Amino acid sequence: MKLHYGFNEFDQIDWGSILPILVPFLLVGFLLIIIALMDLYRHRHTRENILIWVVIILLFNTIGSVLYFIIGRKDVNKRALRD
Repeated sequence: MKLHYGFNEFDQIDWGSILPILVPFLLVGFLLIIIALMDLYRHRHTRENILIWVVIILLFNTIGSVLYFIIGRKDVNKRALRD
């Protein structure tokens, strides 16, 4: 039983059978990032810590987008709401 695989085994993978499985996951992750960034930009006057959320969304990809929608949308700048 071989426990260690090197980079030379990548040429033996049948990518034609794996890509139809991977593409939907990649598209959903990419769409989540785009939607989260668009929502953050649209509500930039009422959100706090915009730069931190951009970094979280971009560095942590799908998990960062989900965290933004769960936690970040509650992050409201009270001064912007009064104005």
